Amino acid sequence: MSESKPNVPKLRFPGFTDPWEQRKFKTMVEIERGGSPRPIEAYVTDKPDGLNWVKIGDAPLLGRYITHTAEKIKLEGLSKTRQVHPGDIILSNSMSFGRPYIMAVEGCIHDGWLLIRDANEQFDPTYLCHMLGTPQMLNQYRMFAAGSAVNNLNKELVGNAIVPVPSKAEQIAIGEILSDLDDLVALHQRKLDHLKLQKRGLLQKMFPKDGADVPEIRFPGFTDPWEQRKLGELYQPVSEKNDLSFGIDRVISVANMYFKDDAKVSDEAYLATYNIMRVGDIAFEGNRSKSFAHGRFVENDIGDGIVSHVFRVFRPVGDYDLSYWKYAINNEVVMGPILTRSTKASTMMHELVPKDFLKEAILVPTTMAEQRLIGSFFLDLDDLIALHQRKLEHLKLQKKALLQQMFV
Repeated sequence: MSESKPNVPKLRFPGFTDPWEQRKFKTMVEIERGGSPRPIEAYVTDKPDGLNWVKIGDAPLLGRYITHTAEKIKLEGLSKTRQVHPGDIILSNSMSFGRPYIMAVEGCIHDGWLLIRDANEQFDPTYLCHMLGTPQMLNQYRMFAAGSAVNNLNKELVGNAIVPVPSKAEQIAIGEILSDLDDLVALHQRKLDHLKLQKRGLLQKMFPKDGADVPEIRFPGFTDPWEQRKLGELYQPVSEKNDLSFGIDRVISVANMYFKDDAKVSDEAYLATYNIMRVGDIAFEGNRSKSFAHGRFVENDIGDGIVSHVFRVFRPVGDYDLSYWKYAINNEVVMGPILTRSTKASTMMHELVPKDFLKEAILVPTTMAEQRLIGSFFLDLDDLIALHQRKLEHLKLQKKALLQQMFV
């Protein structure tokens, strides 16, 4: 750890003590804007000798290298665009994106990209790529763009930025540790994506598909067909109004099922319009979530509270395993067709028609034991997903902190 000195980062590798040089970026590298042959459709080709056409969608969500492109353009389009080579840095000129990438293949960039070419090899490419995306650099971009009608990066704006230039050896050390951290983030992201995909597949296989009365995958010892029941036999609609025994600290966020202290509903007359939602109740939420095509049901497993009157609340008429219903009612394989038939589109979102919903039939395990096993299995899987999510967020925060402390 270094002392607080001018042009010296807060966090530094042992053996490096010299202050960092500060240079105007355009004095060290070539910066050029991309270009597009038009109309671009006339130049797109499937031929193998075409030039890689780098689009924003080709940039990976994780990692820093452009390794392939979805489209190619004809060779005759080269004079109307900007060619880039392996080792070149490209930077999206949108301030809302602004992430730098290292080219790992030959290609061409349109005018939504800036080319940054270190012709004199004064930078380690990995260091340069990470440095261009640091908060310190982004702050300079925003400062230079202040008052501009369009908040986009351009050649002049990026070129006027002051960049830190440590020795090549220190650049390499910084680039390596940040790349290792990027690899670790990517690894945990892949694990998380795999678990989510695995859960989606199991939700499809551990509940009966349309026309079947048993699931494709089942716990040992259970062989009886699932029982078909009308939802009206399992749940009844309720409209238990708040008698003001519940205050703003018991307002339930239906989207995420947690208690929120909502100052917007502090008026007692307004609170009295809220419906009581007790443990075990389910409520319908319209299709505000992109993950659910026709809206979804959420189950209350956090405690008695109140929800806005716009949400339909249903109460179980018998004893059911709550963890099982947590996944049964959120499973689009099970509930998708039911919700399609039981909802109507309104101005803001889909609205449930309770009488239609309660007429629908659903298959249910005949024993509480099977319900508990299914519910427990998915709860454990969700805990594992949450664990990997926390690890991933921790690594991202760690990298963010390093970017702030390892650069001046």
